[in-house]
Order: sequence, then structure tokens, then C-alpha cells
Amino acid sequence: MSQEYDAIVIGSGPNGFAAAIALQKKGLSVLLIEGEQSIGGGMRTKELFGPGNCSDICSAIHPMAAGSPFFQSLSLENFGLEYIHPEILAAHPFDDGTAALLKKSLEETASSLGQDETIYKNIFSSLIKDWPVISKDVLGPLHWPAKPSKFLKFGVNALLPASLFTKKFATEKAKGLWAGMAAHSLLPLNKLTTSAIGLVLMANGHIGGWPIPKGGSQSLANALASLFTSIGGKIEAGHYVNDISELPSSKVVLFDTSPKMLVNIAGNDLPESYKRKIEKFRYGAGVFKMDWLLREPIPFVSENSGKAGTVHLGGSFREISQSEYDVAKGKISEKPFVLLAQQSLFDKERVTDGNQIVWGYCHVPNGSTVDCTAIIENQIERFAPGFRDLIIDRHSFNTQQIQSYNPNYIGGDINGGMLDITQLYSRPILQSSPYRTPNKRLYLCSASTPPGGGVHGMSGYYAAKRVLKDHWNIELEL
Repeated sequence: MSQEYDAIVIGSGPNGFAAAIALQKKGLSVLLIEGEQSIGGGMRTKELFGPGNCSDICSAIHPMAAGSPFFQSLSLENFGLEYIHPEILAAHPFDDGTAALLKKSLEETASSLGQDETIYKNIFSSLIKDWPVISKDVLGPLHWPAKPSKFLKFGVNALLPASLFTKKFATEKAKGLWAGMAAHSLLPLNKLTTSAIGLVLMANGHIGGWPIPKGGSQSLANALASLFTSIGGKIEAGHYVNDISELPSSKVVLFDTSPKMLVNIAGNDLPESYKRKIEKFRYGAGVFKMDWLLREPIPFVSENSGKAGTVHLGGSFREISQSEYDVAKGKISEKPFVLLAQQSLFDKERVTDGNQIVWGYCHVPNGSTVDCTAIIENQIERFAPGFRDLIIDRHSFNTQQIQSYNPNYIGGDINGGMLDITQLYSRPILQSSPYRTPNKRLYLCSASTPPGGGVHGMSGYYAAKRVLKDHWNIELEL
């Protein structure tokens, strides 16, 4: 019986689009199905505060998209994507009114760190130099690297707990900046591999910046969709797939979903042994997400923090480490690590009446329904007295509301599963290829496969590479 499509991709997040585009570009007929009416997964932008006021629902700042080897190969600027680059990528304010700054320039960042200037340069100058060579190995499944010595050099530092890595620095300024970067892992900072997240984020900042898509993260999704359809791909939005039997005929199906969603949709076509292993896959901390409509920009005591695209709030390394430890122990930290994005400072067209829209979240235990509005706003007020007086309106998501909005965010986990040492490469289970399932027709291509969370599309790219090799004997290379 002839197939209606060569491949069907379920889910239009960055990995779903990456897989669909990679397959379509090799001449396959591909259908991408999205359950919501709007495409994008974690790249969606909504008017939470009325027409003309655009808020990013999940992702906001995109160092990994700008640095993605696959996305870089697509020339998305030809399909409407425009990045805005803040001069100060990230600021980390302290209680004394100063702030540590991440800038694209390695020299400017290092020179601002006082006696840690030399060690910072030593760490990142070699990583920046090696990144074009090792990025495809770092952002992919476990395999023999193209340049083993360079990959090993990165790996030695990347495996370290952030708490141990921070001993390289002498100043509280550098230690605080490092804590904010490593805390993107959603793990306690004494866990192995938490340094990997900080290293990758900072290196990508020095290489490609931490850009903001003009008009919101939806612009990135729209550019990917425009490219996909321009080469013959088809998109069907507003079709929530409950069972694989609903799908048109195809040779393969790729799931840009959580492992739980894979089993919910295709469980009858998967063996019980595999499903039992999937049940053991561990999800990580959740987030309590907020958006604010403000009359004016946030009045940070640190002037530079008011000029940054991203602001990390939490104070010292010790404070941030304690807050992440509390979350791992099932507690709500009274002084949480808070990530803020100030997109409308640089993209004024996404908000009306001269107002500001600010995006932020803190980490909470998976599945928590605690309202963290007050503790998040307390942390902002701590570094920006008068912040609350500027609030016109606010919107929040607890972890259950986030999962209801996007069923792939299990318990509010936006990373697609815990990114600790035991699940860094063996996600969702330990096997020769993380993208395959026991059913030769079904593949997983989401953030629950290597390299994990982040808007980079590399999980989708590597899943497509596996599919092409398995079924069409086609080699896919960047």
C-alpha cells in the first residue's frame, strides 16, 4: 500500500521543525501536525495584556538558537527572522548596587571581573576557539567526537559541579555571574554537569550573543514554518493527536513530545518492556512563570542591569546555590533565583502606549501549585526598589497551568526531563540510539533526547539523521 507521506512529525517546537525541515530538504514528503491552533511549542508569543502587547510564553532570549549549527545552516533571515542584540547580554546585580555583566566581547567581560580577568579569559578563549569544531559533538548524542582532544578538554570542565568550578574564581562578582549561568540547568549546583550549562551559555554569548527575535519568539517559529512550507512541507495545526491510528499513512512518525505523550499516543504499538523503562524517566524542577505590563522600565539600582536583555536575580553564589538546593528538596525558596527578560527595552513595537513588558520565572518543585508571585516580586524589588509601583497588570502560570498549556512540560519541567549525569545522554532510556523506539516506524525527536532542553533544534536534527540512515540509507551532514 502506498504511503500518503514519507514522514509525519507530531509537535511544532524547535525540534519538530528541525526534524521536519531536515527530512523535507532530503526530498521526503513530510507532514507536521500541531495540536494548538498556533505553531511554535516553546516559541509562542501571545497578547496576554491585550492587542499589541506581545509576551513570550516560554522561551524569550535565544543564545542557543543563534548558536545552533543546524539553525545557522538555514539562513532564516531570508524567511523573516530578525534578531536584536542587546549590548549587555546578561546582568547579575548585587545588593551593593554593582552588577556583573556578560557582554559579547570576551575582553570587556573579563576586564570587568577584576582579579578574575585572567582566569576568565583562559577558560573561555580556548572554548570559543574550539566551539565551531566541538559544538556538533556537544549538542548531540554520545558518539566518538570529531576532535577527541578538544572535546575532552571541554568535557573535563563540563562534568564538574558548578559549586566546584566556582573555586576557580576569587571574586564574589565572578562567582555570582557563574551561579546565574549554571542555574539554567534547573539542578542543584553541587550536581555533576551543571558546569556544562554555564559554559555553553557563556561561550555562545561571546560567539553569537544572546539575541531577541524581533516581534517575539513566535518570529522564530514563523520563519521555520515559512522555510518548511517553501520547500514543500505541509503543516496541520489545531489537530491534537490522541491516538496514532488517527494519522494518515506514513513510513515513519517522529514525536516532538515528552516520552509520556509518546506512550499516550502510540502505547499500543510499543512493547511493555519499553513502556516500563519510559515510566522511570525522571522529570526535573518546574517553573513558576510571570509576565508584567509596566508603566516604565524596571528601576534597577545598577544602571547596567536596566540595559541588559537578561537579568539574573539571586545575589551571591551561596544564595543561588541554596535556592536551587531547596527546590531539589521539594521546598519553595523564599529568595529564589529569578530569570528576567526585558525584551521591550529593545523591541519597542511589541508593546503599546510606551509601556514595558517583562518576562520572568523562578524554579519550583515539579508539580508545585504554590503561588510564587510575592517572592518573585520581592526579589525584583530587592534590586529595583519601586518596581511594584510600576505594575499595570501581571499574568502568571504555575507548573500545572504550564503543563495544561503545553502537555510536554510535565510538572512544569521546560527542559524535557532532568539533565543530570544519568540522563544527559541516556534520555529517555539507555540504548544505542536515543531517538529510536522498539517500533522501527516510531522515533522520538524532542528535548527528552540529547542534547536536551533549549531552542536549538539539534535533537530534531539528529533524530532526522537517524531516520534517514535507517529507512533511506541517506547520510545527513551539516
